[in-house]
Amino acid sequence: MSMTLRVIVHDSDIRKVVIEETPADADALKQVLQKKLQLAYPFNIQYEDPFFNNALCNISDINDLPERATVKIIPLDTSPSSSQADTIILSGSDTSEQLSAERQIVWPDEFEIPKFSVNVEYRLRQGNLAFMKDGTTADVGRDIKHDILEGLAGAIYTFRAYPSDEDFTQVAAALIKTHPCLTEQGSTSGFAGWKNSLKFKMANYRSKMRKSGCSDVAIGEKRGAMKATKHQGIKKPRRSELNFLPNFPNGEDEESQKRTRIELVEEMKRRPLNMSLIGQKMDSTFALRRKEIVHSEPLVSDILEKWPALFLESQIFAEFNRISGRNLRSEFYTALDTHSARLIEIFKKRGGNQGKKLDEILQQVFSKSSDVTVVRTAVLQGLPVLLGDESEDFFRMCFDVDVEADFSGVDVGLLTVFCEDMPARCPNDLNVDAKRAIILEGKVVMDDVPTLPHAVCLLFALIYALNLDYPKTMSNTFEFVQRVMLSLGGKNLKPKLQTLKNQLFS
Repeated sequence: MSMTLRVIVHDSDIRKVVIEETPADADALKQVLQKKLQLAYPFNIQYEDPFFNNALCNISDINDLPERATVKIIPLDTSPSSSQADTIILSGSDTSEQLSAERQIVWPDEFEIPKFSVNVEYRLRQGNLAFMKDGTTADVGRDIKHDILEGLAGAIYTFRAYPSDEDFTQVAAALIKTHPCLTEQGSTSGFAGWKNSLKFKMANYRSKMRKSGCSDVAIGEKRGAMKATKHQGIKKPRRSELNFLPNFPNGEDEESQKRTRIELVEEMKRRPLNMSLIGQKMDSTFALRRKEIVHSEPLVSDILEKWPALFLESQIFAEFNRISGRNLRSEFYTALDTHSARLIEIFKKRGGNQGKKLDEILQQVFSKSSDVTVVRTAVLQGLPVLLGDESEDFFRMCFDVDVEADFSGVDVGLLTVFCEDMPARCPNDLNVDAKRAIILEGKVVMDDVPTLPHAVCLLFALIYALNLDYPKTMSNTFEFVQRVMLSLGGKNLKPKLQTLKNQLFS
């Protein structure tokens, strides 16, 4: 029998959850809710018991639940103390739940320092009071420092396994801001020593997680242990991926996910497509797909054969969300529209050969200025010119009768497809009636895309989904879209990108 629940995740997040088949027991219910609600932390469940005027009670027997029950998620405090940290990291069931859960939250603008053990928190409170009174800094012993660093490493790992130097700086600065008694007197910044210690602790923490079987650090071996080649070496997130290489969900392994993949391939052969079922199976096989793509680096044609649903528009954006935790379609167009007017102003001020190329693009905007698609297209075609990229091999064109032409020399490209009776001038033509196609490794993997901005958006998502490099001739443009427009990744930019960012926000 099915079960309908009113689930209180927290006071501002109350959801209706329909479970197709009643779970066998309370633990099974917890697993179902963790998957359906995508909760990345351990929790208990309580329900409103009508026998006690709807007071909350722990669930001991699944049969105690009313037909339409209200349940509440009770998060468990998993902050490790100095004496328990190693045990918790390597423990059995709790660890499996933690490792199998996908990350849900991107790196915060302001890092919140976690709570430490009761003893450490008491010592820090006393130290902060003394610091505010007369500026005295705390004498941190080895045990206190271990607890602080272990807690910080655990908090960092919930966001990313391989933090950047900027991330370490942010965390160390937040530490002495929250606990000023930890400020280092001999350091210009006040936290240089903490930052260095945190880097070593994070490496040690990854080693422990690797021994626990955590996938996203399992392939991050020491540099000296292998020769780094194109298909061998340290594999870790390059573009601020939230879930670069997740573990298999609880109760599943590689073989069970392979069976689901085969079912998914068969489902793609049916018409009409059951998009809801396809989405569920794509969600459930995410770990297997990332393992195959990241470990084996297969050809795009092989991925297309094994994972045809990955090239559906809805699943391209869904995969980007699984990897990065971001709504690409919404954020991409919002950023593009926000910056278009200022970028066009910058285009107009450029002189020389760049200015001539940009002027050719802008002339088409002036004749169709009311069309937002034309403005977006002009900006995306002007950016490579402005950033010194060579877009000639990236932006291709052909007539619809030639769409099956040989593109074997194109690793990554966008194809403008004109009708045979439609006048075509150049690949930079802003004609909104033309269709677009996406080329990867010499093969058209998507066609009939309505506009160039939409094609760029889809291609950006595919690069994440397939773990591809940016095309060399367009690397500056894609880096600008990623780091500046979408704020994905570190803030240290190449000089060209930093210059344009300064102009953009001036």
